[in-house]
Parts: sequence; structure tokens; C-alpha cells
Amino acid sequence: MLQDRKLVRRLRQRDEEAFCELVRVYQHKVFNVIYRILGDRAEAEDVAQEVFVAIFKYIDGFRGESKFSTWVYRIATNHARNRLKYLKRRSYRDHQNFEDSHDSVKESSPLSATIDRPDDLLLGKELETVIQAGLETLSEIHRTILVLRDVEHLSYQEIAVIVDLPEGTVKSRLFRARVALKEYIVARYDE
Repeated sequence: MLQDRKLVRRLRQRDEEAFCELVRVYQHKVFNVIYRILGDRAEAEDVAQEVFVAIFKYIDGFRGESKFSTWVYRIATNHARNRLKYLKRRSYRDHQNFEDSHDSVKESSPLSATIDRPDDLLLGKELETVIQAGLETLSEIHRTILVLRDVEHLSYQEIAVIVDLPEGTVKSRLFRARVALKEYIVARYDE
């Protein structure tokens, strides 16, 4: 992680090129995590911009006790969860249809596969839509943990740092989130 240390040092010097590199390296990961938590592309874009500004503004607060990427994910998930709370207080449920989302999100999503046949493509899009709808039924902490583990493939230890919970609690909440998501998907396909 020598690269991250150099990047942090340059960010602390308020190097604008370092900021551009930060955005280039982390933009897709940050956007995907936020998008999966919020379920709305426009909101995710706004929050992602806020995250990068916050990282640049508060880089001196990074103590190096965890990996830099873990710190970035923590800021991203906290911003996304705060926006989710804000939207819920405002009874916001006018989410964009997942089918209408930006193609780059779908292409980079580990939940969708490269599919050749048109009928398989349609089924894949349908499943992706059902999964995103199922994610939206989960509590914010369950959704966050599930996204960080199953979409971003972070370790339990990294997730524990990001969400500020003991590792055992992360594992049990992940289990419950997976069960709830599976039940949602099964119920949708049984209809």
C-alpha cells in the first residue's frame, strides 16, 4: 500500500493532481457502494461527489490505523447512510427504476454476468432489478454490510472498521441480510 501512502501524503499537501488520482482510482468503487445502498443513480452521484470533497477536506483525520481504502469506504457508507436517513425523513420513495440506470454500473456489477442470448439477457436484467429491490427492503446496516461483503468483497475485519461493529456482529448481520434477501427473491419468483 505504498501507493496509498504516497497519495495520502500528496492529498495532505493539497495537491490537486492527487485529488484527481483519488477520484480516478476510487470513483467506481465509491459510486457502486453508494448506489447499492441508496438505489438511486442521481442521489448516488451527488453523494459520491460529497464523499470525495469530504476525503480531501478531512484527509488530515486519516490516522493510518486501517487501510486507506477502508477509510474511504467508511466515509462513503456513512454519507450514503446519512442520505438514506434524510430521504426517509422526507418520505422519498421516487427511486429511479433500476432498469433505467447507467450501463457502466450494470457492466461492473458482480451480480450480473456476461450473457449472450437475448432471453438470458432479459432474465439477467430482471434478476438484477429484483436483487436491487430486495436490497432496498433491508435495513440500512444490513444493506451496507451485504454490499460491502458480497459486492465489494471486503473482509469481515474491514467491514467491522467501516461500520464500527464487532466482527462477530458483522458476520451475524450479514447472515440475516442474506437470508432476508433470499426470502425476498424466492417470494418474488414464486409470484
